[in-house]
Amino acid sequence: MSTKETTLEEIVSLAKRRGFVYPGSEIYGGLAGTFDYGPLGVALKNNVKNLWWKMFVTDREDMYGVDAAILMNPKAWEASGHVGGFTDPLVDCLSCKKRQRVDQLVDEKQYKEVIKQVRERFLDTGSEDVKKQLEEKAVKYDDKEIDWLVIKELALKEVDLENYVGPHVQKFLNKLVSCPVCGKKEWGVPRKFNMMFKTYVGATEDENSVSYLRPETAGGMFVNFKNIIDSFHPKLPFGMAQIGKAFRNEIAPRDFVFRVREFEQMEVEYFVRPADWEKSFEEWQGTMHAFADAIGLPKAQVHELEVADGDRAHYSKRTIDFEFDYPFGRKELWGLAYRTDFDLKAHSETSKVDLNYLEDGEKAEDRFTPHVIEPSLGVDRTVLAILASAYTVDELGGEERSYLKLAPAIAPVRVAVFPLLKNKPELVAKAREIYMDLKKAGVACMFDDNGNIGKRYRRQDEIGTPHCVTIDFDTLGEHPEHKNTVTIRDRDTGAQERIAISELLEKLRS
Repeated sequence: MSTKETTLEEIVSLAKRRGFVYPGSEIYGGLAGTFDYGPLGVALKNNVKNLWWKMFVTDREDMYGVDAAILMNPKAWEASGHVGGFTDPLVDCLSCKKRQRVDQLVDEKQYKEVIKQVRERFLDTGSEDVKKQLEEKAVKYDDKEIDWLVIKELALKEVDLENYVGPHVQKFLNKLVSCPVCGKKEWGVPRKFNMMFKTYVGATEDENSVSYLRPETAGGMFVNFKNIIDSFHPKLPFGMAQIGKAFRNEIAPRDFVFRVREFEQMEVEYFVRPADWEKSFEEWQGTMHAFADAIGLPKAQVHELEVADGDRAHYSKRTIDFEFDYPFGRKELWGLAYRTDFDLKAHSETSKVDLNYLEDGEKAEDRFTPHVIEPSLGVDRTVLAILASAYTVDELGGEERSYLKLAPAIAPVRVAVFPLLKNKPELVAKAREIYMDLKKAGVACMFDDNGNIGKRYRRQDEIGTPHCVTIDFDTLGEHPEHKNTVTIRDRDTGAQERIAISELLEKLRS
């Protein structure tokens, strides 16, 4: 097997060539941050979502599925903090006019170290003091000494360095950070940019008709908490689950489907008593690892990052980022957060609707606001992780081949059915018969009679089909002892065996 690392370019090329993912609106030059899933991509995504739904919802007794509207009353997003706080730091390159996210331009670790040193060493000192101290011990960023004039600006008390905005951060960028597009250091003033897509509901376009495309699916579950309570009277703990589209006006979408403007989420909001949150958190943590195993992600490429206090969302008391080794580096794949009672309290206060919980038989004074554990998984990032980890190059039969080593449970095509020769009607007819029987049994299968058998194998290997079934003359009884048998080939090893047609379905489902 090849030890060469998979590149993102190889994944993108395969995805387009074989019908997994296409650039959005490609015939018009595309639209940044948008992608269209082709037939195999749709099948892969559906298999991932169906498996998630099974493991996170239907295999449990305490889950309730919902499908909330994409458009919501804007007050819901005010309550959740998205209208006022769902922002990213934005800066324009004055040379090439390209827009970038400041927190992605700088090296976060080094930048935070600069802030720490500025706060500890230079706050409230005078210009000459700064200059003298820097001569004794320089502050560096990217192995470059930071000019004392920049340090003096950063050391002012009122400067907001942590949020990457303002003219003082502009001075830092202009001295130390080059534009990734044109290479210049000519930046405008960094400012906050709300990432929600704004739209209008109805015939008029004014402030009274403003709405937003949802930036996450969680909000639709929180606003339906009371409906689930009233309809089903569940006992704690219980959860709500949803799979659906979300939209974020990303400043700099990149890395294929990793960071896009329209994406799909698989999320759970799991409601617990405050004293029980740690137990439920650990249970969902285990479920997420089990899901990673089920979709074939190698354990060595999935990592947990315990998010530090200062880096967590304001409502979270504990967050774990599940990170994956993508071709472009280790990045966030999924998240698991303990959101406390922030969301239900915020929506209750804004809507003036009581979202407390009272179990049947309890006294009125026992009402309380449940706390929430949130496992949040992105479909698109999951698909990218699957493609990246499954892409394999090896040698088979003396020839190099590339193939997708997909877990059978999520492979878009479970089995391909071939007649040995396409110009023999009796072989084609028998192959068609077996193909249709498998389809009627619910097996995702593909019929292929184009080209020689070796090329057909390679085509199926490249899209991750676990098995190929060949109908030959022995199937028809040329050798009586092999009548009504077929050859079944394993994708990973290339090994072939003859089995009875009557055993084929059981073999494919095993």
